[in-house]
Order: sequence, then C-alpha cells, then structure tokens
Amino acid sequence: MDVSHILDSLNDQQRNAVASPAPNLLVLAGAGSGKTRVLVHRIAWLLRAENVSPFAILAVTFTNKAAREMRSRIDELIGQSMGGMWVGTFHGLAHRLLRMHWQEAGLPEDFHILDSDDQLRMIKRLIRSLKIDDDRWPAKQCQWYINAQKDEGLRAGNIEHFDDDYTKTMLEIYAAYETECERGGMIDFGEILLRAHELWLKNPQILRHYQQRFQYVLVDEFQDTNTIQYAWLRVLAGTNNQLMVVGDDDQSIYGWRGARIENIQQFSNDFSDSDIIRLEQNYRSTSTILNAANKLISHNQGRLGKNLWTDGADGEPISIYEAFNEQDEARFVVDRLQDWFTSGNRRADAAILYRSNAQSRELEDALLRVGMPYRIYGGHRFYERLEIKNALSYLRLLINRHDDTAVERIINVPTRGIGGRTIDTVRQVAREHNCSLWQACVECVNQVLLSSRAANAILAFLKLIDDMQQDCSGLELHQKVEHVIEHSGLIGHHEKEGGEKARARIENLEELVTAAGSFDDPDTQEEEIDVTASSFLAAFLDQASLDAGDTQADETEDAVQLMTLHSAKGLEFQLVFLSGMEEGLFPHKMSMDNLTGLEEERRLCYVGITRAKAKLCMSYAESRRMHGDVALCRPSRFIREVPSDLVEEVRLKTTVNRAHAPARGGATFGRDPGLGAEVPQTQISLGQRVTHGKFGEGVVLNYEGQGNNARVQVNFDAVGSKWLVLSYAKLEAL
Repeated sequence: MDVSHILDSLNDQQRNAVASPAPNLLVLAGAGSGKTRVLVHRIAWLLRAENVSPFAILAVTFTNKAAREMRSRIDELIGQSMGGMWVGTFHGLAHRLLRMHWQEAGLPEDFHILDSDDQLRMIKRLIRSLKIDDDRWPAKQCQWYINAQKDEGLRAGNIEHFDDDYTKTMLEIYAAYETECERGGMIDFGEILLRAHELWLKNPQILRHYQQRFQYVLVDEFQDTNTIQYAWLRVLAGTNNQLMVVGDDDQSIYGWRGARIENIQQFSNDFSDSDIIRLEQNYRSTSTILNAANKLISHNQGRLGKNLWTDGADGEPISIYEAFNEQDEARFVVDRLQDWFTSGNRRADAAILYRSNAQSRELEDALLRVGMPYRIYGGHRFYERLEIKNALSYLRLLINRHDDTAVERIINVPTRGIGGRTIDTVRQVAREHNCSLWQACVECVNQVLLSSRAANAILAFLKLIDDMQQDCSGLELHQKVEHVIEHSGLIGHHEKEGGEKARARIENLEELVTAAGSFDDPDTQEEEIDVTASSFLAAFLDQASLDAGDTQADETEDAVQLMTLHSAKGLEFQLVFLSGMEEGLFPHKMSMDNLTGLEEERRLCYVGITRAKAKLCMSYAESRRMHGDVALCRPSRFIREVPSDLVEEVRLKTTVNRAHAPARGGATFGRDPGLGAEVPQTQISLGQRVTHGKFGEGVVLNYEGQGNNARVQVNFDAVGSKWLVLSYAKLEAL
C-alpha cells in the first residue's frame, strides 16, 4: 500500500516522529511547529503503514474540541471513517471506562456526576451538619482542598494530619464528603480519574484487557498533565505498550491548577527505552519573533532544550513603547490598531494580551472611545463581571435606597443569613404595599413578619448601607469605592473561594478603585461634571452603566480580540500586543518570590510572544494608578531579556513633559530596551547564578536600588529566598 502521502507534506523532524520505531517517544513540539499534524499523521501511519487496528489505538487530548478535530483530520487523511478508535479527553475516556465497569468500580449503574455547583452545595451542607464554623472554614476552600487531593491521587484515609488544625478539619470534611457521595451514588470530576485509576489497580484482569487492547497510546499537551493523569497513563502503558507523548515544557503555564512540568521532564527516566524528537521548525512567526522567544526562555533552568527557527523572513523588529501611564498605553495600542485596520488588515487578526483580567478595563475604555469593535475571549467585559456588578450595586444604594435591582443583587452577598424564604416575604410585602424592596424590608421588621434571626439579618443589612453612606461623606470618589468594597465584605467573600479565580476577582475590585481614581482626575475627563459628591458618584455609576451597555461585537463581526495570556495558548494572530509589561504586574507579584513561580511567568511570556505571526508590540507604563494611588513602575525583566538588536523603541511625534521620580529599584529602562538586565552600576544580572559564603549557590530574582547600596533577592538552593545588601553580601558570580 502506498503511504507516501502520509509523509510527503512533512519536514524531516516531523517524518522522524511519525515513522519512529521507538517503543516510547517524547516529541518536544515547539510553538507553531505542527504538533497536531504530527499526531494525526502518526495515527494514519500506524493504521496504514503498520496495519495497526483502530481498536488498538487510544488518543488522549485536553479538550473535546481538540478530540473532534483530531478524529475529523484522521478520517480525512485516511479517506474513511475509523470506528473503534478511542479519541477523547482524560475525563471523557475515564468516564467511559466507569460506565462499562461500574460494578468493578464500586458504583451503582446509574451513578450521577456532580458539577462544581452541586459539589459546593453538598460541602456546605456537610459543614453545617458537622457543626464546623463556615466563616473559619469556607466551603469554597474545602472544595479546592478536596479537588486538589484527588488530582494528587489521595483519599482522606491516605493523608496524615500530624495534629495540624487546618489539615484535620479539611480531612474531617473530606471523609464526610466521600461517605455522602458513596451513599448517594455520586462522583465529581476529580473522582472520575481517581476511580478509573483505582479500577485498574484493584482489577488486574480489566487492566490486562485494556493493556492488550490499547497497544498504542498517544497523548497531546503532555506538559499540562497532573499527577493522577500521568499515573493513569503509566499504569495503562505498562511495560509492553507504545506510548507517544507530545508537549512543550516551555509552554507549561498551568502549575496553579495542578499541572506538573515534572511529568514531561522525567518522562525519559520513567520510560528508559524512549527517544526524544524535537520539532523546532516554526511555521507561524517571523525569525525576529522566534529569536526573541528563544533568548527569553533560555533564562529558565532545567529545560529539555529546544530552539525554534523558520525558513521565513526576518520580519519587523519588536516594538517597545514606554507609556507615561496606563491611559497613554491604551491610547498607543488603539492608535496602532487603527493604523493596522486602515492599512487593509482585519481587526480579528489582532489581539491584545495581558497578565491580569483587571487590565482589560482601561483598554476597553480606549476602544469604546473610538468605537472600535472588540471581543473578550473566554470571559466577560469588565463592567459585566460578577464582582464588579456586586460592588456597583452597593454604590448605587448609597445614592438611591429604592433601587430594587441593587437590593436583590446584594441583600445576601456576602451571605448574611438572609435566605430565599425571607426574600420572598420581602417581595410579597413590596407588592402588597406597592413600595420598594428597601421600604418592604423596613415594614417586615416593624410588623414582625419575620423570625427574629431573619429580622436581625435584615436590620444588619440596612444599617450597613446607612453606615457606609455616613462614613463616605466627604471622601473622594476613589476613597468611597475603596471604603464600600472593604466594608461590604466583598474582598473576604472572594478570598474564601481560593485559587486563581478568586485572585482575579479581587484584582478586578481593586481595578474598580483605580477606575474611580481616574474618574476623579480632571485631566482624564472629557466633559465637565457637577462636582457635588452625590452627583459625582452618580456620574461614575452612569458611565459604568453606559460602558456595560455597549455590547461586545457579534461573533460574525470583525473585532479586535482581548484576552489574558493564559487564554491565548493555542491561538495565533498577525499582530499581538503584550501590555502591562512591568515588574509586579508581569511577572506577577505573587510569583516573584520563588524561582518556580518566576519561571512559569517567563514561560507565560514565551507563550505570549509566540502567538504573534508578523508583528509584536510590547508596552509598559512609567506610572500606573493602582487602588486609587499612582505608583511608579519598573519595566519587566522580560523586556530586558529580549536582545537589543531585535527591538525598536517607539517614539511619539509629540512629547509630554511630565516630571517623575525614578521608579523604586532605580532602574530606568534607558534608551536601549535590550539593555538593563544588570543591576545598575554592578556586575550582577537578573537570572545570574551566584554564590554566598554562608548560604551557598542561588539565582538572582529581583533587585532594588543601584550600586553597592542595592539590595538583591537571591533564591538559594539550600535555604530559599533572601534579600541581601550587595556591599555586605560579597556575592560571587558563577
């Protein structure tokens, strides 16, 4: 049979991967190197060249969309539909196993899968039944703990608490949760994989059956696997089956949700008879963009090693823009986008990427001002986000107590003991008396229509709003917003959720304070506003409503794409903007104190750079309003890690003279964006390995100041992170 069509369209590296005779294979596929193509052609090769039965192939992806696309492309390449082959996500395939072997898995035949909301509600009930203080031990936190343990393959009975109060309480809830799920015949998403893994371990005959059947296992996006996923794969592969995994350690950016970069780094040790093939030829980006990405990621340690290249043109240099503030940065981005569009390009081919969701607000405002259609990829616009709507509802009640929509929204957010039955009573009184919900609350209390507990909760809510209004009297707008966010309990409410989502919500609330601060600033106002306190707040709320009322572009409309860097993975655009490239913002301040976090941030920047096909622009601000106050900023180290010969510094035709002190850290970017990786007036560089007489070897993570008076943060191999004054530390470069 002629199989040349399977290999003809591939480059040498791709052909080696597709036709490899190796028992196990790790394919290090760089960004834009055609990894999906290789996976599809590998399966086609097995089917046609090696006459493997489709029943013997198992292909694992991370999304249902990717699974459908892979199956479709295989059928197209083969010229017929391939039934019998299992292609799906980890959870989809594991669920299929459990449905087929429900008895052996210890499940009822009609077992039910809990979604995240159902799981949370069950945990709340259990906390109440165990008489555990839900203020001290929030249900969201317990949910996160349970799911994290399952991702690690751990049941409550496998974990020691060592008399630690936190672990003891979590394990008590986890054990009760397991019992409740068993009793009700329910499993959650984490349980699907854990139970499927245990199915094989407890039933050797079932494991042997599937090991004999699935002799060829292929895995996409291997760098994103967690502990239980990798354990499941290792058990299935055994010692005789062929395992081919495709991934890129330089694009491992999901450590915060359990992904373990160690899985791909240790693959060759776990499978000693494996080969490594590197896909380094890139079909997406210009040589300039690839060289920048290569140089940036080279600062990470422990990489498996890969260097992207292209046969294509060098392309334009990377533009770097130093903005005066966040408004100037947003104007620069929008101006470039308008030039791009008027030059005959599609808006949809351009993307604005940012580290934190909260950064979208200023960019959205700038796009709205010029009437440019845009779309938030994978999320809501700023003023449509849940936490922002809640905060604005509190502010609206300060002006108008009879705003029923606002009362409905926040009467029990955060939870304050006002349940659905109480709210129904209030609504009924409002209808009967033809009054607002606020007035109905007062009537319910006065007429003793509620239980004493419910009445006290209602009174506490009414008093909270009244006290807020009194306390906010005489405060500036941004101080009002900050006070309301703080005293409403919204920050604490979202902190209890835990994880990346909670952090994003809190950052959005902080950005709302920033938005109010900008609204306070007469320099940013385009029209006169009555300066009385109440009307100023009303004007701010009106503007927020107007911005929220401007809907996103339709799916069919040509629109600029806005998204976080995490959401951008797997996508590509002709023109890419990386905005907010400042220390503390990107790399994020939460990741700067340890080498692991900092290296994941650098991988995230690598992902951002490699989204660009033709043109890349980076921007940062000299100063940025944060939480209502103006902070001086230092350019991101990631900008300094891009070679100077690959960049051009953008200068505006008009200049604005604005006096400002040097940013904390003393490092001004200088006129050459490629310089400045060194701590000013020293021989020390960020990312450099150094040795200390007492603490041993370590890596320089951060710095403040300059010369001998500078302080540097060093992550020592033996003792962890420490700040040292250079004049006393006597550090030696390695």
